[in-house]
Amino acid sequence: MMDAAIMIEGLSKRFEDVTALDDLSFEVQKGELFGLLGPNGAGKTTTLNILCGLLEPTGGRAYVGGHDVQREPGRVRGLIGVCPQDTAVYPFLTGRENVELFGSLHAIPGESLRKKTEELLEKMGLTEDADRQAGKYSGGMRRRINLVMGLVHNPEIAFLDEPTVGMDPQSRRAVWDFITELKGQGKTVILTTHYMEEAEELCDRVGIIDHGRLIALGPPGELMEEHGARDLEEVFIRLTGRKIREGV
Repeated sequence: MMDAAIMIEGLSKRFEDVTALDDLSFEVQKGELFGLLGPNGAGKTTTLNILCGLLEPTGGRAYVGGHDVQREPGRVRGLIGVCPQDTAVYPFLTGRENVELFGSLHAIPGESLRKKTEELLEKMGLTEDADRQAGKYSGGMRRRINLVMGLVHNPEIAFLDEPTVGMDPQSRRAVWDFITELKGQGKTVILTTHYMEEAEELCDRVGIIDHGRLIALGPPGELMEEHGARDLEEVFIRLTGRKIREGV
């Protein structure tokens, strides 16, 4: 479709004797906040890694911003920001220095970078701790600084892989507000999460995958109504017979 920011067509990925993705297809529209849900091992992170150009698919095609992720990886990297599932901070740098380092890698001019860094640190509630070494941060603080690092360059498309795992409720709410603000700015966001209330609160649509296959797609409310469920976790159980947090 003309308004699709992300298109996945028949995507497959195999690792030796494990099939991580099995003929996966879906689209994410420009400005949409899309939740990619499923249990551990369902293929969520594999999908994001392919979209970011970190993995080559075994079959199928993926397009980000109209660019083939295999043939035009440089153009794709220029459009995206990534908050990975595993935090990636330099422990001996301060939180502020980590953010400014990543901003400099995107060639953000000095004064603009300083202003953007301060703005994001404040939104994430990290201003008071910005000059502490990141290695001394709590797990939730490292995840918040990781989010700032991944989005400091103001990308058009954001991939957020479990951005609130391990956070206290106050920190999680700050991240929810920030993600909602991204959508308000017209950004396209793909969010993976195990917190079903998070997906219900934030996402325009969700796709549920299991064993690398898409098993449900639509707005959270419509999926709950369609399956006579109280929440998305119940939708998942009705479709697969498993709880959302169970592995394969």
